[in-house]
Amino acid sequence: MNKRERVITALKGGEPDRVPAGFWFHFSGEAAKGQGAIDAHVDYFKKCDLDMMKIMCDGYFDYPNPLQVEKAADWYKLEPMGPEHPFFKEQVERTRAIAEAVGGETLVFYTVFAPFSSIRFGYGDELVMRTLREDPKAVCHALDVIAEDNKMLVKALFEAGADGIYYSVQGGEKNRFTVEEYRRVITPSDKAVLDYANTLGEFNILHCCGWAGDRNNIEVWQDYEAAAVNWAVYVEKMGMREGRDFFPNVKCVLGGLDNTPAGMLYKGTDDELKAEIRRLCAKTGRSGFILGADCSIQSDTPYERIRLATEYR
Repeated sequence: MNKRERVITALKGGEPDRVPAGFWFHFSGEAAKGQGAIDAHVDYFKKCDLDMMKIMCDGYFDYPNPLQVEKAADWYKLEPMGPEHPFFKEQVERTRAIAEAVGGETLVFYTVFAPFSSIRFGYGDELVMRTLREDPKAVCHALDVIAEDNKMLVKALFEAGADGIYYSVQGGEKNRFTVEEYRRVITPSDKAVLDYANTLGEFNILHCCGWAGDRNNIEVWQDYEAAAVNWAVYVEKMGMREGRDFFPNVKCVLGGLDNTPAGMLYKGTDDELKAEIRRLCAKTGRSGFILGADCSIQSDTPYERIRLATEYR
């Protein structure tokens, strides 16, 4: 099998010739913007012989809507930024260039955050949570507006050559919302973007982010539909085999390795890493499984270590 065939087989729940692997990290400096980001992604892909290309949105975490918000009622004035905004056009151009470089070899995914992450990146967590308590409907209106922008971005990404999106949902921490609150306030905008992406392509990946190291009410994402799901195994205390049973609307699980400095990928010996990968493959099974990590790996992980993980399966 070639890389495209291998990853597609796994995403459809089948057993490829070997377990595919994908790892990614945040680029910085010149490698996080413009042509430098394109070159860094392609160089990393080729040097580590990855099975899949996951493009980072480094440099585009902010949501630079010009509306100034001080109180909850201000959210009702929010309007989409639209497809001609450089914030979106530059991400699409990054995707197009990388897809042209490696898309013939493998599937290409671009990172897209759910609207609740976009609004927090753009306006700050404190303001968003304060105004949400003041007027939940106002924040829901804003999330709906941002969802339209994100859907527009998703459409343009597919047109630029992406095979799918890597859709990151956040905000499910147990100390932020109850399950009922999250499902009522946040889930509609989560699903608006993901469900739309699923109408454009069949290979989207759901990432249930454990970015803060705090456990999520992960059941809030349990019924989301995607080809594959990735979650923080070491944060949620839910292994790959358990996750396969937990998420009914996916055919593939992605991950398995700890992404922190204490994890096997970063600090274990070569033999320890090999043993951990053998254990994961044996326990998870080789069908519908892509080897990866809980989230982005450490940026200074030696390429030799990543290549070892991609080769040893």
